[in-house]
Amino acid sequence: MEVAAAVSAGQGHRTVGLRDALVVLVAPRSVFRRIEDTGAYGLTLFVLLSLMALLGYAQVQTGLVDRAADLNTQKELEQIEKQQAQLVDRVELKEQMENARKGGEFIKLITRLWVIAGAPLQMLVSLMLIAAVFYAAVAMTGRKPEWHTLMSICTYAAVVDVLARGLLLAMMLHYRSDDVSTTLVMLAPRDKPSGALALAAVDPFRVWFWVLIGAGLVVTHQLGRVRATILCTLMCLFGLAANVGVEFLKLS
Repeated sequence: MEVAAAVSAGQGHRTVGLRDALVVLVAPRSVFRRIEDTGAYGLTLFVLLSLMALLGYAQVQTGLVDRAADLNTQKELEQIEKQQAQLVDRVELKEQMENARKGGEFIKLITRLWVIAGAPLQMLVSLMLIAAVFYAAVAMTGRKPEWHTLMSICTYAAVVDVLARGLLLAMMLHYRSDDVSTTLVMLAPRDKPSGALALAAVDPFRVWFWVLIGAGLVVTHQLGRVRATILCTLMCLFGLAANVGVEFLKLS
């Protein structure tokens, strides 16, 4: 009887796992309530990073990355030919153009590697930094911060990032362009740059990500509702401001 009761208790309570990666999108509290200060998030994090790499590989396979690099190389070749058109030494002109082509191929290779490996690396570093910020914030309140709990919250919230990357790939295939975004800038008229900057500040996926983070902090009692809301709002606004900066650089 005691053995049966123990087995029943073990089945009634389980920590989070890979199966909760999608559940967290519709029922985050039910997932975060089962988070424990263990490394149980490891497999989920590995799968999310692998999906980001696969989505990057799919983006490279579309040919859009190579096309953008080839267009930049072509512009550089045209510029060199225009500037050096009056030169008598055609050998020097040929060398410059050959160097430009080699440089273009190198940039193309680096871009491919970054699209495939850069996204998962960026995700991993950002999740660790976010967890570190909240670790310090929890410690400053006098509570005991739990690193694995914070990393679990960040990991399951990062499912939103994978969805956003998948949507980006779908838009690239639809528009046959890599100049797409998950922000509302896609709704802005091309002839109104000011409107584009305003819409670039609204990224539903980033807002969703920080809402999940805030819910996880409150449910796991790492931070109170007010502190979690304030800190998540500030960090969300910082990220949205970065989107505006990127869009401004594109327009300038």
